[in-house]
Amino acid sequence: MALADNASCAKPNEDNPFPDIIELNVGGQVYITRHPTLVSVPGSLLWEMFTQKNVRSLARDSKGRFFVDRDGFLFRYILDYMRDQQLVLPEHFPERSRLQREAEYFMLPELVKMLAPKLSKQNSLGDDPCQSDPEELSPGADPARALSSGGAALPGAGAGGPGGAIAGTTGATGTDGRRAGFITIGYRGSYTLGRDSQTDAKFRRVARIMVCGKTSLAKEVFGDTLNESRDPDRPPERYTSRYYLKFTFLEQAFDKLADAGFHMVACNSTGTCAFAHDQTDDRIWTSYTEYVFYRE
Repeated sequence: MALADNASCAKPNEDNPFPDIIELNVGGQVYITRHPTLVSVPGSLLWEMFTQKNVRSLARDSKGRFFVDRDGFLFRYILDYMRDQQLVLPEHFPERSRLQREAEYFMLPELVKMLAPKLSKQNSLGDDPCQSDPEELSPGADPARALSSGGAALPGAGAGGPGGAIAGTTGATGTDGRRAGFITIGYRGSYTLGRDSQTDAKFRRVARIMVCGKTSLAKEVFGDTLNESRDPDRPPERYTSRYYLKFTFLEQAFDKLADAGFHMVACNSTGTCAFAHDQTDDRIWTSYTEYVFYRE
């Protein structure tokens, strides 16, 4: 068993069945921390897990580590917060909204508040432009600010209404009448690869394809293949990151986007590797990938 058990660690007893040093497997990422850290926020999910008397009820991996089925990369920030109840993120942190979702799952209301988007007079999108709807910009705000740093051309700026229009943010329309904008496709995939390179591999098992973007654009592109059950009442001009598709073929999603006039402008991916079985060298690779599509 991978859990520490030596003279330097407090041993479990009837009042506290957990050792002082605890190993966690969070989505394939291994963390080692102290029991007091995990119970430092009363009422949190980790506090509930590691104050109960029945240790056997907690899920464990094949190495005996306590298992939590969440994002293993973002958990580092959850654990940092549990240590001193302070939030320190890297500069230009791109996954603030996803981290806020993790904070909600782990029942950390103060951390959720820290991660909430902040509005300001200078920039109504605050610290996290992905969290706010551009339609809520004040009439006197300069919408060109959002893209000025990238030097991108602003379709319709100076024409077609006060302040012009920005593709993908304020619903600008092209000459063919179709709205410009961005749609992001994300998925978690995995495949198993044996030690023998000739062994057949089970490639890219996709559990769910997620769709982020403006509601009206997502419905226009994917139609009946779009599953709206997680966010059924979102207005057409608002943004969502909770839609997903009813199929699991990435190429089918790409075909629909191409037919609607979108083209891919960016992509990124992260991956982890773990052994499938203790007795073999077979490895399971898992990844999270996002593709960003844009229509002028």
